Amino acid sequence: GGARQSRDMSKPVATLTFLGAARTVTGSKFLLDLNERRLMVDAGMFQGAREWRRRNWDDFPVDPATITDLLITHAHMDHSGYIPALVKHGFHGRIHCTPQTRELTAIVLRDSANLQVNEARDAARGGYSKHNPPLPLYDEADVERSLPLFHDVAFDRDLDLGGGVHARFTRAGHILGSASIRVWLADDPQISVLFSGDLGRDQHPVLRRREEPEGATSVLIESTYGNREHPTGDEEDHEALAGLIRRTIARGGSVLIPAFAVDRTEILIKVLGEMQHAGRIPPVPIFINSPMGSAALDVYQGTGAHAELRADIDISALLNLPTLRDVRTKEESVALNRPAQPCIIISASGMATGGRVVHHLRHMLPDPRNAVVFTGYQALGTRGRSLVEGAKQIKMYGRYVPVKAEVLLDTAFSVHADAPELLEWLAALSPAPQVVYCVHGEPKSAEHLADTISEELGLMAVVPRYGEVVRL
Repeated sequence: GGARQSRDMSKPVATLTFLGAARTVTGSKFLLDLNERRLMVDAGMFQGAREWRRRNWDDFPVDPATITDLLITHAHMDHSGYIPALVKHGFHGRIHCTPQTRELTAIVLRDSANLQVNEARDAARGGYSKHNPPLPLYDEADVERSLPLFHDVAFDRDLDLGGGVHARFTRAGHILGSASIRVWLADDPQISVLFSGDLGRDQHPVLRRREEPEGATSVLIESTYGNREHPTGDEEDHEALAGLIRRTIARGGSVLIPAFAVDRTEILIKVLGEMQHAGRIPPVPIFINSPMGSAALDVYQGTGAHAELRADIDISALLNLPTLRDVRTKEESVALNRPAQPCIIISASGMATGGRVVHHLRHMLPDPRNAVVFTGYQALGTRGRSLVEGAKQIKMYGRYVPVKAEVLLDTAFSVHADAPELLEWLAALSPAPQVVYCVHGEPKSAEHLADTISEELGLMAVVPRYGEVVRL
């Protein structure tokens, strides 16, 4: 036994550090120290609750210049939004992701920088920031310095990261380009980690279904809906949404739909178009008021996207809806705060944390004729979560606004796997994992999923803490 122990001691220790998405749904960041190499999977920004948002400003726990490679599962802010901050503080390694993730991430990061610069300027003018002067976490220059570091990776190909470290991306079916990523050491089969990223549902309205990756010794699984099942039947048919649109238009109001610019906008257009076609809702104008959403629509129509779309989807026909209007200028956007006729406005961000949708909310919430529909997960501490939970007033731009408009949450739009789908994905992994880490979920959701995994699949499941380090 003694000899064996000394041999183990001579091997470099392989560790995994949870720097985000640990007992929260945002800020996905996982640090891997393998064979003298240091890589990171995802570099998401914290959103929502102030205690987490503040961590965006903390000194990064390791020197970003020591990270050689960054692997990105998909383009959403909570998985990619921190990249320019890392670059600003010295990261200059390679960023690996699928081509569609690269295209969408560029849109997301440019929008994020623009938003932060504007918010800092508005806060300085309005005097409602605790910081003097208010500053953005990063700006457009930091984003432009980040983009040349991106390298395209194809699905289902082995990527040699050097130092005996390999990675493989598998289709996750969550948004365009989204992947699960498996990382392993070529010379030590015991050291392999699979990152689920965000997993899509069994059926996505627009994209092909997710695919099964090879198993790994350690698996990180998202748990956004770890304690819930998605609705079926009528709710899946969005009848509550159709009813709300009919009521709102009848009383002369307009419907505001805060939507994630990347992916949710496409699905909304599909559903609203089908409803208009079937006569379930009146043919009122549908405005896309999100420059980011419009740019993302262009990526979905690009040639590279076809391989990821469902065979029965004609994306061009989908986006040629006669009532669809694209709002490009700021003037057009401002005019929509007092629309000339009842209409539907789709605008980002999906949790109403920033972007043009906040201006619309400020003007539309006080009028009881209007309605606001949320179509996705609302994280703790976001305006969206407050509205869904029945807030009577909401603070924006340093002032309180009364909530008189009708508010609806339509959960049937979710493109996150629910609890049964997460278990199904995990159960199919071969070989089965030795340990499962439930990440990217609020504590109740992550703990519920961990309990279910150990009860139903007999696997060891853990909910890691922020900053926790584990040996692989």
